[in-house]
Amino acid sequence: MTNKEKYKQAFTAIHSSKDFSLNAEIMEITNKQHKFNTMIASVAACVMILGSATAAYASDVGGIQRIFQLWIHGDQTEATIQFEGSGNYTMDYTDSEGNVKHQGGGGVAFAPDGTEIPASEEDLIEHLTAPEVEYKDDGSVLVYWFDQKVDITNKFDNGVCYVKLESDKETLYMTVKLGESQSLCKLSN
Repeated sequence: MTNKEKYKQAFTAIHSSKDFSLNAEIMEITNKQHKFNTMIASVAACVMILGSATAAYASDVGGIQRIFQLWIHGDQTEATIQFEGSGNYTMDYTDSEGNVKHQGGGGVAFAPDGTEIPASEEDLIEHLTAPEVEYKDDGSVLVYWFDQKVDITNKFDNGVCYVKLESDKETLYMTVKLGESQSLCKLSN
């Protein structure tokens, strides 16, 4: 007689209880629920990992692009600005003559301890919405602020011009030095 036959003979007299089959069914149902929950968790983890990778790609490689309405040379213009996260930006817009313009810039700010930190998006937007002084080839000097265009060519006294600009929200006092950058003082209404 082989071992297989001996085992059959030894266990033929043993019968399983009804509770055993009920426990087997419960275990099978529980096992199916566990597999389903594991599958759902796996899908959720994959979605989360994929979403994180996409967000990391957008912030690290591509930067974040946003569309703004800016006043450029006295005209309200829609511009696409991409903040590169290191205090720099690039901007694309179409000027009043229909030409596509590309502009970029950036800067730094200083922390309270004196260390340089990249300019924030808010600092860059403030810079882009600040008044603009344009020195034309014909010698004229113009100031642009929102929808205003002011010719200050004949208002210089000893190379300095003081300009007061007003909008609905604020009053701006500017000191413009001929051929140099301007200094500003803003007073709100």
